[in-house]
Formats: sequence, C-alpha cells, structure tokens
Amino acid sequence: MNPLSAILIDDEPNNLDNLASLLREYCPEVRVVGTATSAGAGAALIRQMAPELVFLDIQMPGQSGFDLLRGLESIDFELIFVTAFDQYAIQAIRFAAVDYLLKPLGPEELQQAVARAARNARRKRQNLQLDNLLHLLQHPRDAHRIALPSLEETRFVRPADIVRCESDNNYCVFFLSNGERLTVSRPIYEFEELLQPFGFVRCHQSHLVNPRFVRSWVKKDGGYLLMQDGAQAPVSRAKKEEVLRALQR
Repeated sequence: MNPLSAILIDDEPNNLDNLASLLREYCPEVRVVGTATSAGAGAALIRQMAPELVFLDIQMPGQSGFDLLRGLESIDFELIFVTAFDQYAIQAIRFAAVDYLLKPLGPEELQQAVARAARNARRKRQNLQLDNLLHLLQHPRDAHRIALPSLEETRFVRPADIVRCESDNNYCVFFLSNGERLTVSRPIYEFEELLQPFGFVRCHQSHLVNPRFVRSWVKKDGGYLLMQDGAQAPVSRAKKEEVLRALQR
C-alpha cells in the first residue's frame, strides 16, 4: 500500500518538528512531502504538491487555517486540524475535517485520526480507479491510453504521445509530444509499471523516457540521453547497460 502524501502547516517550527517526529514513529503509512509556517505558503504548497492529507493549525498570524481553506479552489484532500484551542471545533466540523486534534498531541489520538484519513483516501483512490475503468469500458478506443490525474482533471493519454516523465518528490511531470506538460500527484514507479509494456525505460531514479523520442546517447558528463525536444535525461551508472540495450532494439 502506497503511503499517504501529507503536508504539515503550523506557524511554530517546533510544532512542525514534533508532529513530523510523531508521524515517523507512530504512523509509517504517512509520508511528509512538505511543511509550511504560514497560510499563504501552505496554500501554495497544497497547489504544488496535491497532497492526500493536510495537518493544519488553525490560529496563525495574518491568515488563519480557515482563511487558507476559504482561498482554495477545492478541498480534495483529507484534513486534520491541529490546534491548542478547542473553541474552534464547531467551525472545524463545517469544513468537513476528518479529525480535530488538540495540542499537545498524543500518539494514540494521532494514530486513530490517521487511520480514519487513510480509509477515506483509499476510498477516493478506488473511486478514481473505478472511474478510469468505466471510461475505458465506454470508450474501447481508449484501451491503450493511461489515466493521468491532475488537480483539475484526469487526462487519458496515449503512451505514444508521451516523450518522457520526470519525478520530483511525490509527483511527476509528463512531457507530451505536442509540447504540453501535465503534473500528476503520483510517484514515478507507478507509471513505470504501466509504461514498461510500451517500451519505456527508467534511465534514472527520477526519469522515465520513451525511446522513440531519444535523439542520441551523449557520453560526456557521465552520460545522458538527448531527447528530440532538446531536453537532457540523465542516465545512472546502474541503468546504463539496460538503457543502451533498449535503444538498440
């Protein structure tokens, strides 16, 4: 089971460190992909990383956690409020938070809240998979397409139209043959499994390429692939032989 990607937002760095430490020790099913110390930075991080779970402090200088949520286009992640003040409980419930935890945090309460969030997140993943299946059943011509879920939509793309994929932490950027870029909040290894049958090669920990769009193998600087669009994809030493074999097929 893939871990839940999570963002922690709190104006006190000590609180962020404490929560991250508790999650590492008691909630291995959660992977922290970013932290922020203000509402503005938190909103930007949510838009960038598209997390599945957000731990949000309510009372912060300038804008509160509620202000952050009101400014988002949508709340499509699981939400756990973390605060030292219990008078916000009713308002928190109106934002459909999974849980409302009071500081100082206890391991047992945290584990229970994460377990509830994980169940909801798994349900969303299953619903997305079902939507993809229904789409393919209704549109048989799309059977050789893969689903790329972004914040705004799920795009169905032919592997032949994908030039390469580059990962950054817990999300990937797909570069298409028409010059378009799609950012997807999924790790690269999930797409490696889907694209290998179509000839794609994992040339580096963070790079997956379509050999059809490789212009040349460049030996300098440790070796890299020069793509037809001018991009450079590094080749790790461990992957070199596998990559060269794939290019010669």
